[in-house]
Amino acid sequence: MEEGYISVTGGNIYYKKVGVGPKLPLILLHGGPGGTHRSMKALEALGDERTVIFYDQLGSGRSDHPTDPSLWHIERFVDELAQIREALDLQQLHILGHSWGTMLAASYLLTQPQGVHSIIFSGPCLSAPQWAKDQEEHRKALPVDVQKTLEKCEKLGMTDSEEYKAAVKVFNKHFVNRFGKKPKEPRPKEAQSNEEVYHTMWGPSEFYTTGNLKSFDVTDRLSEIRIPALFTCGRYDEATPATTESYSKKLPGSQLHVFEKSAHVPYIEEPEEYRRVIRQFLHDVEMNERRVKGL
Repeated sequence: MEEGYISVTGGNIYYKKVGVGPKLPLILLHGGPGGTHRSMKALEALGDERTVIFYDQLGSGRSDHPTDPSLWHIERFVDELAQIREALDLQQLHILGHSWGTMLAASYLLTQPQGVHSIIFSGPCLSAPQWAKDQEEHRKALPVDVQKTLEKCEKLGMTDSEEYKAAVKVFNKHFVNRFGKKPKEPRPKEAQSNEEVYHTMWGPSEFYTTGNLKSFDVTDRLSEIRIPALFTCGRYDEATPATTESYSKKLPGSQLHVFEKSAHVPYIEEPEEYRRVIRQFLHDVEMNERRVKGL
């Protein structure tokens, strides 16, 4: 394992490289905004075939936590990814983005960077307005008392109350992590999410979007991404199978996989199956490239 820090716009970010396999490296864009790489620990196992690069985005985890709110916008995070690639000399690679990480991945790919061999959109949010519509439907499936608590707290500006947080946990149990599984290692303070970044960019909860990503939507531009793509989600995901499939249809030649036992975090809920699917997709992409080259 190799770890260290890279200077990016706004501060220094922490990165970790796992594995020295001969295949093309894979960089992971964690969820959030304001999340950390630690929840994706199960993907370290892919290091038997290739280098896997984890990093905490600025403001998150072991990276610097500046307090300048002007830093919390998607364009800076796109620049950050480009700066990481340059610093680590990642001329050729695959990208896997999860949740907010798919927003970042899509925005980055729309700049048409060179050397990206494939993209995996895991639990994608490529249209914040569509995400909001899907969550409205999910909320209707919650117990009536929970629905009323959410509505009341949002109406009265009480989204920081313990009452609201308890209701959010019920939502999360249904649509984020159905099994309640978490990485076995306890999370140190520096690995916890940054609520300031989350609130600034997204909002007080997964289903109540008030931040600067509220109008984010790249669905009409997905056809501009001309590399192999895999879209994945859980059967009970916030990123619904129907919406995820609609995204995949906008990107010619892409693949779709639904994890039947999972909600939003199949790399925690079904880690073995998640790794198998990712591993197979990357293998197929690389084998097809070899065939095209006549190798």
